Amino acid sequence: MDVLELSRLQFALTSMFHFIFVPLTLGLSILVAFMETKYVRTGNEMYLRMTKFWGKLFLINFALGVVTGITLEFQFGMNWSKYSEYVGDIFGAPLAIEATAAFFLESTFIGLWIFGWNRISPRLHAVSIWVVAFATNLSGLWILLANGWMQHPVGYVLRNGRAEMVDFMAMVTNPYGLLKFGHQIMAGYVVAAFFVMGISAWHLRRQNSTELFKSSFKIAAVFALVSSLGVGLIGDFHAKGVAESQPAKFAAMESIWNTQDDADWNLIVIPDTSGHKNSVEAVGLPEVLSYLATGDFDGRVTGLNDIPANERPPVLPVFTSFRLMVYLGMLFALLAVIATFKAWRGTLLTSRRFLWIMVYMIPLPYIANQLGWIVAEVGRQPWIVYGVLLTADAGSPAVSLSQVWTSLTAFTLVYAMLGAIDIFLLFKVARKGPDDDLTFIVKPANSQGA
Repeated sequence: MDVLELSRLQFALTSMFHFIFVPLTLGLSILVAFMETKYVRTGNEMYLRMTKFWGKLFLINFALGVVTGITLEFQFGMNWSKYSEYVGDIFGAPLAIEATAAFFLESTFIGLWIFGWNRISPRLHAVSIWVVAFATNLSGLWILLANGWMQHPVGYVLRNGRAEMVDFMAMVTNPYGLLKFGHQIMAGYVVAAFFVMGISAWHLRRQNSTELFKSSFKIAAVFALVSSLGVGLIGDFHAKGVAESQPAKFAAMESIWNTQDDADWNLIVIPDTSGHKNSVEAVGLPEVLSYLATGDFDGRVTGLNDIPANERPPVLPVFTSFRLMVYLGMLFALLAVIATFKAWRGTLLTSRRFLWIMVYMIPLPYIANQLGWIVAEVGRQPWIVYGVLLTADAGSPAVSLSQVWTSLTAFTLVYAMLGAIDIFLLFKVARKGPDDDLTFIVKPANSQGA
């Protein structure tokens, strides 16, 4: 590997590891805020115990997310200096707003929430976690608008040998970035919902705090149902945006080699990249692919053979990741429907096999999120900014091979340690269950006790 390939590998490693924590933070902050609001409104201490239990898991995840995210921005200057020099004025703007407007807001109010128990009113304390949830999702918006600009650059001109922003609002209202945000936010909510349902299912099988975990499961099941359907709906709009602005990526996602009208969507496809065709195409749905790409059953889908070879992304990883992500998304929606039905019917405790399934489902939404990012980032290649700057031209010429090897090795070791700590802490807290001692908590004015 040369310096460029190692730098790509390093950024992939650090960003994918960081993104283990982001989706859970996005969704769990909202669930914890909802639980505390239920406590403030009802005075039922079960919701307080619920809030503190899931809040501990949220804080562990949040702390690791902050630590692992810091290194990403340093790499733009160290490993990708040509990229920063060429588009830094544009790409740096949403990152700066994310840090100053979203992350500082999030950090301030999460401190208030952590240390505000018994020091501020219950209503204000609940408001603080809602602000955290809002700021967390706002942070995601600015990051994804920045990435959306890399995928579909708008509002800029090439001047003085670099890209300069001329229309900030064009970037803010970039349809690609907004659809990417909606799709990713909903996917993060799915992670959080299945995380809560899986841990709740584990405790329900052991009949630990059954009322608390039945309520947690029900809240998360509804959240999972709404968010999994949202992923599919927004994903459909997003796919049409990809087909329009990045036809090479869409062709790789679906392994379409020849440009077609009335294109069928095949359930079973095995690409033959060396022969520039598919060796197997089976169980076709007539004209469905044309509709997915264009919104028209008679629409034209561009094939890879009509795209210059040096502008095609790697087909196999993009296609495989996309198919697995779609199949997992369908599974999540199906399980969310079953979970919601069982939760509202009150049959969870008698559905022991289903509860076991939900326990083992915890890691799958994480995997689906990582697959989505592989599709987005590998599918954009060979461009780092689509149609503007090639990845091969974006590296740092002054960085040596030994320096990247050293930093990559160090990141791998440190992140492995952090990952082990995270798993240990999450497992320990999740296994222990909620605390019973709440004597130090001030009750809301309408509390009737429990």
